[in-house]
Amino acid sequence: MRDETLVEWREWGEEAFAEARAQSKPLLLSLSASWCVACDEMDRTTYADPRLAGHLKESFVPVRVDVDRQPRARERYNMGGFPSTVFCTPEGEIITGAGYLSADGLRQAIDTVRETWDAKGTEAGRIPRALQNPDPPRGAVTAEIEAHFVEQVAEAFDGEFGGWGTDAKFPLPRTVEFAAKRDTERASRTLQAIQAHLYDTYAGGFYRYATNRNWAGEIHREKLTDENAALVRAFATGYLHTGEESYRDTARGTIEYLTTDLWTGDAFAGSQAGGDYYTLGPAEREEADPPAVDETVYADRNGLAANALFRFAGYTDDERARTYAERAIEHVTDTLVSDGVVAHFDGPDAESGLLLDGARVLLGLTAGTQATGEASYLDTAREIADALRARQADDGAFLDGPATGIGLLDRPLRPLDANIELANALIDLAALTGEASYRETAGETLEAFAGATERMGADVAEYGAVCARHVYDPLVIETPEAGSDLHRAAWRVADHEKVVVPSDRSDAVVVRGGERSEPAVTPDELLERASETRPESVLGE
Repeated sequence: MRDETLVEWREWGEEAFAEARAQSKPLLLSLSASWCVACDEMDRTTYADPRLAGHLKESFVPVRVDVDRQPRARERYNMGGFPSTVFCTPEGEIITGAGYLSADGLRQAIDTVRETWDAKGTEAGRIPRALQNPDPPRGAVTAEIEAHFVEQVAEAFDGEFGGWGTDAKFPLPRTVEFAAKRDTERASRTLQAIQAHLYDTYAGGFYRYATNRNWAGEIHREKLTDENAALVRAFATGYLHTGEESYRDTARGTIEYLTTDLWTGDAFAGSQAGGDYYTLGPAEREEADPPAVDETVYADRNGLAANALFRFAGYTDDERARTYAERAIEHVTDTLVSDGVVAHFDGPDAESGLLLDGARVLLGLTAGTQATGEASYLDTAREIADALRARQADDGAFLDGPATGIGLLDRPLRPLDANIELANALIDLAALTGEASYRETAGETLEAFAGATERMGADVAEYGAVCARHVYDPLVIETPEAGSDLHRAAWRVADHEKVVVPSDRSDAVVVRGGERSEPAVTPDELLERASETRPESVLGE
């Protein structure tokens, strides 16, 4: 809660909803984040108005929702950005909602909701359409899915300014990774635009997005750990495929930021707030207080950061990146994982068993296994994967969390992005363990969404990449122990979707679709063997 607000906020939880039921009042949910500049502004202005605070106390139960700590509430009540201002019934059904509201705007909303509530009561609420019929359309996973996204990436590309989008420009790091392997020129142009406009050249790290097409409008300068981790991976991927050293250096600068400004001593903090600080020059920054850091260690953000740093270390032999990835993933598994179930963060109000937490910690562990050969990573990965698979829905998809909870939390969501990340991690795990059941589960998950492929755009191109890995099998390289010359050479094979499997063998073998190459005993031989296993996909058309 920010000091400026005069509203007597309740915490998100059963107690607030029980109060609303007992008093027959609707709730006002204020969805906010510690990094959100507009959220601060609404607290300093709208919620600092004493008359409005009085009206809210009289007619509503006001609840502050930290969207980072309550991701399931975020996904169900988000009005398109933060802050989100949502009026709902004591059962959690939505009466109306908006984003940022001025004092006048909130006053008008209060009057309207009062009238609606007096006239209809709980019947004024509605359940969002996405929660009414959540079953995704099933279909077959075929090579045409990858081809569809190749077309989408080309058609939606902004040929003048780079990137994808006709209004605000988000970096879309996973789309960049898809394109890096299949449309290198467009991927490179986008990386260059991101470097020029969203990268903080003074402190390192990336801002969230630009508000207009040419990347040069208002920049939202918040820095979130998961978004920075995804961009480390995108720039590292760009370096792997092109050899462009500026991509490597940008990724390394962001790792420096993550391991200093966002390092808690044990793992990666959740985020750093935005603000005018980032528009100052180096000398002015020295005199100013930097924006606040949310030092909460979130499982999903640390899993993704570990994945990115392990991969960067594999491509570049960067020991610092590898060391911090190890420290982060080991802290998460030691403190947040119990019997394969992952807690969102370390705290009494933390949810457990969320899909994105499990998927991203799994990604961190499988990348760590490839980079270090550490056997305990694989053991924990199996535990997490098996705990998740026990809760797979009949249609093959995974729910975002337990189908229980207050408000709309008992209505399941099958988030595409999180299902994609889990399927990707399971394909890696199958290659690392030799257990085909993980790959079969990944296939079932991808099939759950395949019927909607024609409606998917470039922003979810990662689905096409993971479908291609399933259809063709990923390139698998079995190597000697981690750190050996052949292991290091395997990481440098220009295919970021490969799986590197360190073992106790003395040579290296390339595997694709069950076919094994002749053994390679030198790095040059290994690179030659890998080049001979190009799949018959859209890459060869």
